[in-house]
Amino acid sequence: MARSDDSVSLSALARLGFAELSEASANLTELADILGRDRAALVAEASAADPDAAVEGMLRVARRDPAPLRELFHDHESRRRTWRVFGASEGLADFFLRHPEELSVLGEQRDSLPTAGELHDLLLGAVDARDGFAASGDDDAVVALRVAYRRGLAAIAAFDLSAHNPVMVVGDVAAALADIAGAALEASLAVARRRLAQTLREEQVAATRLAIIGMGKSGARELNYVSDVDVIFVGGTLDDDVVDEPRAIDIATRLARETMRGLSGIEAEPPLWEVDAALRPEGKQGALVRSLASHVAYYDRWAKSWEFQALLKARPLAGDAELGAEYIAALQPKVFSSAARENFVDSVQRMRERVMEYIDPEDAPYQLKLGAGGLRDIEFTVQLLQLVHGLTDERLRTRGTLESIDALVEGGYIGRAEAGTFADDYRILRLMEHRLQLRELSRTHLMPRTPGGRRVLARSTGLADSAESIWARWESVRREVRDIHTRLFYRPLLSAVAALPEDERTLSTEQAHDRLMAIGFRDPAGALRHIGALTTGLSRKATIQRHLMPVMVKWFSDGSDPDYALLAFRRISERLGDTPWFLRMLRDSSGAAESLTRLLSSSRYVGELMEWIPESVAWLDSSDLLRPRSGAALDEEARAIQTRHASVSDALQAVRALRRRELLRTAMGGVLDVLTIEQVATSLTEITDASIQAALRAVRREIVPEEDDALDFAVIGMGRYGGAELGFGSDADVLYVYDANGVDPQRAQTLATKIVAGLREHLTDHRVPLDLDADLRPEGRNGPLVRTLQAYAEYYRRWSLSWEAQALLRARGVAGSAKLITAFTELADSIRYPASIDLQGTREIKRIKARVEGERLPQGVDPRRHLKLGPGTLSDAEWLVQLIQLQHAHRVPALRTTSTIAALDAAVGADLVPADAAELLRDAWLLSSRLRSAITLYTGRTSDALPTDPRDLDAIGRLLGYPDRSASVLEDDYLGVTRRARRAFEQLFYG
Repeated sequence: MARSDDSVSLSALARLGFAELSEASANLTELADILGRDRAALVAEASAADPDAAVEGMLRVARRDPAPLRELFHDHESRRRTWRVFGASEGLADFFLRHPEELSVLGEQRDSLPTAGELHDLLLGAVDARDGFAASGDDDAVVALRVAYRRGLAAIAAFDLSAHNPVMVVGDVAAALADIAGAALEASLAVARRRLAQTLREEQVAATRLAIIGMGKSGARELNYVSDVDVIFVGGTLDDDVVDEPRAIDIATRLARETMRGLSGIEAEPPLWEVDAALRPEGKQGALVRSLASHVAYYDRWAKSWEFQALLKARPLAGDAELGAEYIAALQPKVFSSAARENFVDSVQRMRERVMEYIDPEDAPYQLKLGAGGLRDIEFTVQLLQLVHGLTDERLRTRGTLESIDALVEGGYIGRAEAGTFADDYRILRLMEHRLQLRELSRTHLMPRTPGGRRVLARSTGLADSAESIWARWESVRREVRDIHTRLFYRPLLSAVAALPEDERTLSTEQAHDRLMAIGFRDPAGALRHIGALTTGLSRKATIQRHLMPVMVKWFSDGSDPDYALLAFRRISERLGDTPWFLRMLRDSSGAAESLTRLLSSSRYVGELMEWIPESVAWLDSSDLLRPRSGAALDEEARAIQTRHASVSDALQAVRALRRRELLRTAMGGVLDVLTIEQVATSLTEITDASIQAALRAVRREIVPEEDDALDFAVIGMGRYGGAELGFGSDADVLYVYDANGVDPQRAQTLATKIVAGLREHLTDHRVPLDLDADLRPEGRNGPLVRTLQAYAEYYRRWSLSWEAQALLRARGVAGSAKLITAFTELADSIRYPASIDLQGTREIKRIKARVEGERLPQGVDPRRHLKLGPGTLSDAEWLVQLIQLQHAHRVPALRTTSTIAALDAAVGADLVPADAAELLRDAWLLSSRLRSAITLYTGRTSDALPTDPRDLDAIGRLLGYPDRSASVLEDDYLGVTRRARRAFEQLFYG
């Protein structure tokens, strides 16, 4: 006899997860009375996602037929299974209400899921099928089939819901659901044959071949509890004498329709699911059944990229197994060759985006399947990687998502960490989807919108303990999936690999040699050695290099010097060794691999520095990392370096390393068009400033004793350095000045000289030279290297020539005593911005300009090609601007700048230079500056002469943004720009 209602308190029910406590208590009492059990015994195993629904469902069944349910409550294991199934699935509860006798399935003790063979026997046995024909073709056979299917489904659900870790059995459960769907199709086909045999000759039906090909999730053995089963039908004849092929296709079409009706038509037992044949050739407008030859012809001539993607998971599911195998054998090779189609990757990416566009905005935050971060993101990513790389790697020709992820990891196409996250998230999303569909045995992919629904999902999955927690888990997984999907699905290497001709993906040694020569390698044998060194072996590093190499070699060949680029890449790869981020970034980053090939094939300057600073490859992952650091940041780092090193030598070795690193960063940004020529000049100037400032601090600390600390010392930037207009390879023109400031004069001179020597010694860098050139000092090379401020003032007052005043126009204090820099600047201003300049001085400047053009040009160099001294080049613009500054800066403050371009703009603003002439001079000055830097970047050496070799001109042109093979265009542009600038210069300077 059952105990009274208070034998299980309301608080105890609340602890068990009941929500409607009073109603649940009353239902438990009635259920206990019907089953003859006490309430405490009933709830002893009450572990259910929704205990209220479980009790209500069991009570409905017990009211109709208590015996099968009573039998289940004798054993604690079957009692636990019953609670879990009824608490997770109102749909199965409704099934047991219709068929209480099927409850015995919950009493079956199983340690594993039903096998495919067991499910096949269950479904075929339900219709008593023999030799492909059911015993009956009437509606009762259809009902028996559906009841048997749901009994098998309940067995799968019972195992699933009882699993200790349901996330880890998701794959096995999905496979079992695909197996029972295949068995249902087989049984329904047997009923269909029997039904047709009532109106046709049975031997004709028997001779008709019909293969049912599973597509999508059914083909991949990763089906949901409730899902459309995507199929394609293939027909034919076993014996032309019994039934010819056209007639067989007609019969097969009728068999297909009857098979579909047996599973989704309206009968006494509700339909199972839709059989969807819309993926067939020509979709719903096409024939339901085609012959194998017709299928092959369609895919050869008409199929679109998405149709090949759909075939990726194709598998014989039911019907004629031999015909199904022939279909797969005929079409699978076409699946992977489809990735070589033009714009294949773009079309797949666009297809995924279209799926997103059709989602109802109100559903988007809840979409487990189609939305951002949902199952489709994982599936599309995995399939795209398979299709692109599967043409040459047969290990990737797998169907299931999880097995495909494993294959991609083993092949080195995705990282282990990303793959592990993707696989875990896929299992979690599929588990959520399974539990949501199991609830009412309905086709849904939406997260619950109510707290109550989310609470049930949390309990049924075991992923969380509350409605809020399961939503937070969903959001976390969603973000994670979307992030990985975005990085892998839009990976530039995918499009590049897909665009490679099939015959370039795998080549014999002889073919590779010829191909390398054809695409621009001068030493194909050497290139093959480098490729072999990078790709030989069984290590994961070598595996990833094998995947990268075909595309990277193609990209190297698109550059100016593919041989050097490949050599540098090998050296960088060897320097980085087994560093895990390097190859992973090249494979996964949005453009890093292509950027690296562009850098190495365009610039020896960059390549040589990258060999010494290989970690700089990491900067390619973000354009922000290629932007120069500010002067303040560099100064702060240099100061920190000096605090960590006791000796000058160690400190300045670290400062030189800082300088190389930042020069490399600037060069990479310049080559990759992240920086303009103006930004490059500013960055190079600030790097040089920081290096000289750090060196001066360190050298002074070592040389000047404490008692002489009053000595003031400063470095003044001159020339292009003073104007903050440095290019790659530019010297740093400087003056050195000191003020004894109370220190014994002779002592001060000695200390200042030692400081200069120390600066020159410690800033010497044989890898990236920094030449401190003091030739612009008073008396030039014949004068002392360092002078006092008073000596400078005396010299300039008594002896200075016009060119020395002209040189001071670009004087800028860069390091040392701020007080001394201010004093020197005031002195310079009094010389470089005179109230007036006499006619003789003007004539002298013009005479010197003419002499420089005639005497300082290197022998054998065409003057027109000299970027610094040639007609219309740097010196023309600079000398004109400096003459105008000497003449007018006293009354036009805007001209008081060390920048050539800023002064030219000021001259236009003051109506001293016509705007059109200024434009011509500006263009020529900028082009000459860019060419000088480009020559250094390309060759790794400094030169002021425009090359004559078309190959070199083409390489330099590419660095300036010209298309391939533009050597003559660049040359014509340069000569035209400088010719026009020269005319403007002569009119303004000599006119």
